[in-house]
Amino acid sequence: MDLFNICRLAIGGIDDDSEVYTEKRLIDALNHIIRPNMREDEIRNSVIQVALELTSDIEPEWQKAASKLYVLKLYDEIRKNRNLNKEEDLYKNLYDFISKLTDKGLYGKYILENYTKGDILELEKAIKPERDFLFTYSGINLLASRYLIQDFDRRTLELPQQMFMGIAMHLAIPEKKEVRVLWAKRFYDVLSSLKATMATPTMSNARKPFYQLSSCFIDTVQDSLKGIYKSIDNFAEVSKFGGGMGIYIGKIRALESPIRGFKGASGGVIPWVKLFNDTAIAVDQLGVRNGSVAIWLDAWHKDLPEFLQLKTNNGDDRKKAHDVFPGLCYPDLFWKLAETDIDANWYMMCPHEIRLAKGYSLEDFYGEEWEKRYYECVEDESISKRIMSVKEIVRLIIKSAAETGTPFAFYRDTVNKMNPNKHKGMIYSSNLCTEIMQNMSPMDIQKSEIKDENGDSIIIEKTKSGDFVVCNLSSVVLGNVDVKNDKELEYVVETQIRAMDNVIDLNYYSVPFAEVTNKKYRAIGLGTSGYHHMLANNLIHWTEDRHKDFADNVYERINYHAIKASMNISKEKGRYSCFEGSDWDNGNYFEFRGYNSEKWNELREDINTYGMRNGYLIAVAPNGSTATIAGTSEGIDPVMSRFWLEEKKGSIIPKTAPNLNEENYWYYNSAYNIDQKWCVEMNGVRQRHIDQGQSFNLYITTNYTMRQIMNLYIEACKCGVKSIYYVRSKSLSVSDCESCSA
Repeated sequence: MDLFNICRLAIGGIDDDSEVYTEKRLIDALNHIIRPNMREDEIRNSVIQVALELTSDIEPEWQKAASKLYVLKLYDEIRKNRNLNKEEDLYKNLYDFISKLTDKGLYGKYILENYTKGDILELEKAIKPERDFLFTYSGINLLASRYLIQDFDRRTLELPQQMFMGIAMHLAIPEKKEVRVLWAKRFYDVLSSLKATMATPTMSNARKPFYQLSSCFIDTVQDSLKGIYKSIDNFAEVSKFGGGMGIYIGKIRALESPIRGFKGASGGVIPWVKLFNDTAIAVDQLGVRNGSVAIWLDAWHKDLPEFLQLKTNNGDDRKKAHDVFPGLCYPDLFWKLAETDIDANWYMMCPHEIRLAKGYSLEDFYGEEWEKRYYECVEDESISKRIMSVKEIVRLIIKSAAETGTPFAFYRDTVNKMNPNKHKGMIYSSNLCTEIMQNMSPMDIQKSEIKDENGDSIIIEKTKSGDFVVCNLSSVVLGNVDVKNDKELEYVVETQIRAMDNVIDLNYYSVPFAEVTNKKYRAIGLGTSGYHHMLANNLIHWTEDRHKDFADNVYERINYHAIKASMNISKEKGRYSCFEGSDWDNGNYFEFRGYNSEKWNELREDINTYGMRNGYLIAVAPNGSTATIAGTSEGIDPVMSRFWLEEKKGSIIPKTAPNLNEENYWYYNSAYNIDQKWCVEMNGVRQRHIDQGQSFNLYITTNYTMRQIMNLYIEACKCGVKSIYYVRSKSLSVSDCESCSA
């Protein structure tokens, strides 16, 4: 194929009547690159490169030209890797393809064990190869490099639609045989049309022999040597299979607290944080990337000042842990004092000393009860205190946030008040990306037993399982769904609830405690990506008043469809084990959110009759990688720019805001140009409809004062926001969580 025909083919991928996108323009731009006797693949690579170089916020459609040629290049590469000739249809013979990859150990045997040849022939007919051309250049490039199955020599064998069908077939296995193929088709339809995405571990590992499908886990560390090391061991096991961790260490005794009565013996939390840090580096997920862990501590813990300096550049490097992500759990009292009496004393205490003196754990309470007991402890002279003004603590928090983007923020009183399963436990902290909020408790390591088996001594360690939280995530791509079409929204939401519920039964659990908790609450996290994309599609400016009503309406409908879907699965497969006594059961869930319309009351009655399949339903993850694949904006955040250059592995890829065009151009305002108070308020509007949390970032510039940043935290507390992820500034580069890219 000659240069002119390749350029014509590329332009054919652009749906535009303008004279800007022409073969002649492309050829003119290639004049300095094309050499005599270049091979067809070299010409095509040159055309891709030039199309990318022509991409800008004024001419975004050149990305489509690059994307189309990249897909065709991928086809040729896969033909070569699979020893097929140019005339063969790559999407034919799905059964043979799956059989061959199963024999090579690249597909799990369970696919052929659960689907007949006839089933697979029927599913092959449902594949839509034209959907390969829905991807942006960044999306197909990322998919090909990280998600499509490769052989042991790193050669790509799988096509995009085969990947989606393989994922769909895996997710449909728990369904009854007579409807399994129908659900596989439905899962495929939603995923391949890019109207929803599964979390990165599900996208990567479904259909493979080893399949940890969950993104992230949360552990509560017991205040004992065995408990701490068991949690480190759990983190290592999770990290080995690509999962991230949230670790709550608020129960661990502070520096110089007593151990077995010996005063001043404890080294505090910092040495243990460093061990988690070193484990993250050591267990590096098969050399792909370091493990990821967020460490959470209460804002009243005695070791707070040192904790706030874990990642900063000044101070004693022996007390640093640069590879963990610190997070603070705030009671409302702290931000109330910051607003009304910033010079007031803030008392930091050791949880172990409180347990000894008062017989209870302060971290086990929230709201008014916590505040009452906090002042009880303050007045108890037998409990040692570390006293600083609220202003001094806030200054340390904001200094760290401006310098490192952390600590993450967790508003524990709001979280626990709105916890639908408060009858069964407490939520101490969140996960690595601050959106998962489920009941937590430490494991109880009991005595070991020695048993004799055929002359061998067998040591059995008994451990009572706590609540070890698992994140099962997916996202509705709001920018690719017509959110005004309620039937379409319901179809996508219902499909994803079913898919995530099946993940619970299919999942490979590297830690047994995770399986116990996952099947106890059957918790899932339906999220959304493409929020700014959705606003631009509907020509809504971020800071106009109708944004609030629009978002309120969309998220209420998402929640309604999610709850209804979970109720219907409960009717079919049974309710989660802790349903009785929950806020779903007693109706408080609906009262707290003001859901009192006729349709909500009918659903409430159905739930009272049939129960809920899932104890937790909605959580909005950051969606970094999967948002790129879907060609949409990340999570609920505004875009950072209409056009930017992204550098990855030595190459520079131009990116634009999703579907950027003349009509929506001015609706894509940069995150750094938006008053962040608006973002906080919008987070509060959405939060009413989200039983867990939202991975929500603040975007600040050098013009922000410390007082203004503090006021954003205070406003978040007042608006019912549950967490804040990174504080991002233009001068600060922070890494995204790849584990939770849903």
